[in-house]
Amino acid sequence: MSTINADVVVVGGGSAGCVVAGRLAEQGRDVVLVEAGPDYGPHDSGRWPTDLMSARMLAVSHDWGYASGRWTFERARVMGGCSAHNGAIAAVGQREEYDAWGLPGWTGADVAPLYDIVLERMRVRAYERHEAGPFHERCMQAAEALGWPIASDLCDLDAGPSFGLETVNVVGDVRWNAAFAYIDPVRGGSLRIVDETLVDRVQSHGGGARVLGSRRGEALVVEAGTVVLSAGAYGTPLVLERSGVGDPDVLRSVGIDVKVALPGVGANLHDHPLVHADRAVPDELQAWLDEVAASGFLPEEQTLGKFVTSQSPDGRYDLHLFPVCASDQTSLFYGAVRIEVSCVDVRSRGIVHVTSADPTAHPHIDHGYLSDPEGHDLAVLREGLVLAEQLLSQPALASILGRRVTDMSTDAAIYDNVAHYYHPVGTCAMGTGPMAVCDADGRVHGLPNVVVADVSLMPQITRANTNMPAVMIGERIARTL
Repeated sequence: MSTINADVVVVGGGSAGCVVAGRLAEQGRDVVLVEAGPDYGPHDSGRWPTDLMSARMLAVSHDWGYASGRWTFERARVMGGCSAHNGAIAAVGQREEYDAWGLPGWTGADVAPLYDIVLERMRVRAYERHEAGPFHERCMQAAEALGWPIASDLCDLDAGPSFGLETVNVVGDVRWNAAFAYIDPVRGGSLRIVDETLVDRVQSHGGGARVLGSRRGEALVVEAGTVVLSAGAYGTPLVLERSGVGDPDVLRSVGIDVKVALPGVGANLHDHPLVHADRAVPDELQAWLDEVAASGFLPEEQTLGKFVTSQSPDGRYDLHLFPVCASDQTSLFYGAVRIEVSCVDVRSRGIVHVTSADPTAHPHIDHGYLSDPEGHDLAVLREGLVLAEQLLSQPALASILGRRVTDMSTDAAIYDNVAHYYHPVGTCAMGTGPMAVCDADGRVHGLPNVVVADVSLMPQITRANTNMPAVMIGERIARTL
């Protein structure tokens, strides 16, 4: 068994964990960052796999393998976490939704300056019109013909409904992940990275806390004053549950002794549910897309719209529409294009729980998509599909596309095809009520010296892709340690 001592140990080198570790290392703190996947070094090391570097497609090579029923829930097991896997869409949500959390230090006014820092550090910019790929240029033309407001404002906390080219953390054609942004500048300093390490559980004691896990088959213990859990909306509650922290009924059902009764651990799981409208791509258009992809940068995603539906009680946008195309350089529904439709003001809730005390056992994941009793989430998707069909029916798109591939005209079809937007949150929610897991500084109730720093803290998901909010959470929690 190996033992490491540090001031702070951060569990998880994902979007938030990289920020916490990097910021503390900048201060000269003795920090150990424990990551389950490999660390390929700085961005210019030449060791990063192509799919993790290229922003033209989602990466799947370093995945945890989570699944439930017909869904797979891709989560990255690599330094940089999901910021090394995702579509690199940079968005921040709306000011009022942070105010609605009702938590000190998390209001719109509080997070705005943090986002200024995040967007600069993550190299965020908006695509320019001349960069639009052939399909996305036609989507812009179709949106203009419909009279939709045109703006690239995904990183404006006060933005309203619009359609436009996306804001992205892409440098050239490289997905600029959180490890590049926050870890590379402190490599060689006070930060120690321990990769390929599976964390089992944490223990809190009067003088600090410890992490117990294994690295390449050898038992590993990290002793520290503070443990920061940044293992994500699935991983963080699993570590807590294996540590005896959670719903007593869940823990006892798998033979884990209860140390701290917190029924909210693993509850409040939610994500943006996703469905799509689609069209077949004629051979000549597909050949065109393939040619563009072979000769240059052809992102699958490049445009996005935000809309207000009749289900929005406050007049704030509650719907995302984003077109997606594929080439023979990627494997995403080749031969078709889609307008993805997502409810971003989510009411449905689910759970994630351990199925065993064994850290290698896969969890039970149930997002409860479209399960809210009022039918709110379903109604938002239904309205979004109408808008998607309007976009696809405009001459700029209809003139080059083929027949509809998937019939989404019934509620049954929506239920059968609902998917996820890769945005799980909420499973260690901040707050003071009976289901709260952490306080407003991420400190786990009843577990001294253990702090959560990732999107599992969100009591309610942002109306935005969650990568930039995850980085912002890292910035916010790092300031409290």
